[in-house]
Amino acid sequence: MSKGETVWERLREYAATQSASFTSQEAISWFARHYPGSNDQTLRTHMRNASWNVGDRSWASAREPFLTRVDRGVFRRATDDEVAAWKAGRPDVSAKEATAMEPPDSTEAGRAHEGPGVEWHTEEHTQSLLVAWLKSEGWTIVRTANTATREHGVDVIAERDGERVGIEVKGFPSRFYVAGPKKGLVKPTSPVEQAKKWFSHALVPAMRLRTREPEARSVMCFPDFPVYRRLYEDTASSLRAATIEVWFVSEVGDVTIAS
Repeated sequence: MSKGETVWERLREYAATQSASFTSQEAISWFARHYPGSNDQTLRTHMRNASWNVGDRSWASAREPFLTRVDRGVFRRATDDEVAAWKAGRPDVSAKEATAMEPPDSTEAGRAHEGPGVEWHTEEHTQSLLVAWLKSEGWTIVRTANTATREHGVDVIAERDGERVGIEVKGFPSRFYVAGPKKGLVKPTSPVEQAKKWFSHALVPAMRLRTREPEARSVMCFPDFPVYRRLYEDTASSLRAATIEVWFVSEVGDVTIAS
């Protein structure tokens, strides 16, 4: 960082660009790109101390907070009302209560609020975004599965310069029924809870590919939602040991390879 720029100021800069909740790892990745050399533990400490609803803000207790802690390692930008309440001396609230106050559009479910038929994070659209990115990176697409018919086999296979990659693609669950007599109605099941199952469903095909084609790169690919980031963080060491990669596709088609 240049002279006069502090971690606190740069973290505030990052938070100002976030309209949805984000994980500590997402913030750390942003710092790595924009301010290389930042200490990961320092960043995690700053995120905690920048949150108005933690029990002990330590050295930052007198500083105006700008984050809300939603869950372990998950944050969002604090609302004006929350900052005003902090200034007025309102007692801290639990992370659970803070989650309940979260504006709908800042949660994973809120990011899927538009309605059936226009969600960007379906498996089909996630796969199409991924394929477009692979082509832009010089990969030759060998195979793409038909998601509409739930075709069996590896979802995407691509090759480049003698390297082969097999990718199992999952979307983010819709809040709505997309077929059948209940089409268009809101599901009773939380999309976040469903996403946890979809993450595990992607793992077995990725492991099978690792066994069948040990020379190929085996990848699990998901739309970029915080729940998938958290699930990766919880399983990262095991996935690395199995040499299974996890990729995240953004709404605009950018792909991040988890490290």
